[in-house]
Amino acid sequence: MADRNRFSVKKKDKVESKANDGKEKGKEKSLKKPEKPVKTAEKPAEQPKVEAEKNNQKNGGATGKEVNKSEEKEDFQPIELPPFEIVTGEQMSPFYFKFQFRNVEYSSGRNKTLLCFRVDTPGGSTEPLKGYMEDEHATAHAEEAFFQQVLPNPSLEYDITWYVSSSPCISCANKLASILQQRKKVRLCIFCSRLFEWEQPDEVEALRTLARAGCKLRMMKPSDFQHVWETYVEKEGESFTTWEDCQDNYNYYKEILADILK
Repeated sequence: MADRNRFSVKKKDKVESKANDGKEKGKEKSLKKPEKPVKTAEKPAEQPKVEAEKNNQKNGGATGKEVNKSEEKEDFQPIELPPFEIVTGEQMSPFYFKFQFRNVEYSSGRNKTLLCFRVDTPGGSTEPLKGYMEDEHATAHAEEAFFQQVLPNPSLEYDITWYVSSSPCISCANKLASILQQRKKVRLCIFCSRLFEWEQPDEVEALRTLARAGCKLRMMKPSDFQHVWETYVEKEGESFTTWEDCQDNYNYYKEILADILK
């Protein structure tokens, strides 16, 4: 689901590429001007120096300005960890929040579910349990995995609040409805950024079934996005301002959900 930062960042090795370029240039020079073989032999020897300079930058030897310039030129590649690792009391990256939770109409490229949760016990006798989960739409989805791994005890009473990047799919909605019917002491409220395949009749019926089982379904309004940012995102000094069409998209989805549940 999510790692302790869920996604670490790995710089692509460009030193090797530069060294190889040097070798190719050296070969071209040696073919065109065989009388200067010394230059071709000197090219590969520059690689340790380049690597030493990059290591020096990584270890703080370079100035902040030089590091920023270097980072602007380099690509970053996320390393994906296995799904369904429970992260409790930790936070997601700002990039993942801003991309996955954006309440756009067509969610191209957003092929996973991010689920932020808060679990309260009646009377506030214990501290609320907070965290987030994510999935790759492989095996169990985040919604089902939550009840399998976070709340496996069916006999206790809980008030659960979710903030999800997308409403439950047909399978998850039906499974959640079944869980709520079995666990009478569990109350669930889901705030959705987007509605998943809401034009499909089977999806509409699944959401209605979930609502009839007692689940409260809501769309996330701008203040909800702000709340998720403050509570579940590792801000790293960044501030958050909702995107320009956030309110309009909320109104759009709110009307659709109202039509589904009426």
